[in-house]
Amino acid sequence: MGKMEKVFREWILPFGIEILVVLLLIKFVCFFVIVPTGSMIPTIDEHSFLFALRVRNPEKQLERGDIVVFESDELGKTLVKRLIGMPGDHVVIDDTGALTINDEPYPEPYVKFISRQSGEFQVPEGCYLFFGDNRSGSMDARSWEQPYISGDKITGKAIFTLWPFENFGVLK
Repeated sequence: MGKMEKVFREWILPFGIEILVVLLLIKFVCFFVIVPTGSMIPTIDEHSFLFALRVRNPEKQLERGDIVVFESDELGKTLVKRLIGMPGDHVVIDDTGALTINDEPYPEPYVKFISRQSGEFQVPEGCYLFFGDNRSGSMDARSWEQPYISGDKITGKAIFTLWPFENFGVLK
């Protein structure tokens, strides 16, 4: 075995396979996202670097309260927000910040900054409703012209903060 063949077999081939596996994982299983705004403070800081799992079937893969990555056609960018309303839900947020979903109070311990911006939403089938945790500093469904995000615009579920290091850990 020649020197070049040995280098190929021991270094180039294994490294190439590792790169291919990582690329396939990123394409089909997971991805990274940078949070564009402070709408999720204090849960997630602006410009945080997150790890997310790809979502192919939102109805089966997501639950109310999940932190979701989606594409906003209205704003023309990728957003990260809290999933509040599922298809068919009736959601009301009053001017004290209290949330009811399908006439049941819905506690939100992650909301620290309340807003007086109220709203009533009837989530269409195949669509979802998202609010930021930082209600006083979030431009979310309460202020969008089109408050509902189609399931095909959802790209992932954020599960882990990688950066900044002081926030490193699983998202809740």
